[in-house]
Amino acid sequence: MSTPTPGPTIDSWRAVDAYLTRTLVVQDDALRAALSDQDAAGLPSIEVAPVHAKLLHLLARLIGARSILEIGTLGGYSTIWLARALPEGGRVTTIEADPANAVIARRNLDRAGVGDRVDVLVGRAADVLPGLTGPYDLVFIDADKESNTIYLDHAARLGRIGAAVIVDNVVRSGLVADPEVSSAQLKGVRRGLEMLRDDPRFDATAVQTLDAKGWDGIAVALRIEPAVPAVPTPPAH
Repeated sequence: MSTPTPGPTIDSWRAVDAYLTRTLVVQDDALRAALSDQDAAGLPSIEVAPVHAKLLHLLARLIGARSILEIGTLGGYSTIWLARALPEGGRVTTIEADPANAVIARRNLDRAGVGDRVDVLVGRAADVLPGLTGPYDLVFIDADKESNTIYLDHAARLGRIGAAVIVDNVVRSGLVADPEVSSAQLKGVRRGLEMLRDDPRFDATAVQTLDAKGWDGIAVALRIEPAVPAVPTPPAH
């Protein structure tokens, strides 16, 4: 009989995450400084984990993204990873609600050498998004969860057919599946997942993650052309 596999504990999954980060993710001085400056300024430590940031980077490269939309900049850590995935002439448009966060992000982007390919737009994303034209090849949604359906609708409007749409923080330590917990954030996450299920502009799935940020997950969607109902053939006379 095979030996039972032990389940994950906080210590074991953090050890695995540290090992994977150490083995597969290169954290250079600019990325480390971005996190350090963010912490020094008192920003919440809610940026994506390094392994997750590298995944975003690789997804952008896999689809050959030239135009990326990020909703939620914070200190610019994930923005640096996305900008570094771009080919010559590519651009990232990132939206940040807090002007102070945007100042930190711009400084971090410039220090990382990618400031010239990133547009940092300041304002509530729900107000900024209607003024954008796209089309975008990849949309990364990592902002207030209450507005996920608004952001997904704009992702569908602004993303080209075949665009990738990634939504962060969709598991929330498993609470997304607990009907007894109904905070505003969880309601927003659930409505977003239901939209990905029901909206004919998307084909989507989601995966759970265990990393430096704990137990969470991402939804990954493909922007598709909605199926056109077949027109019935009139009966022959």
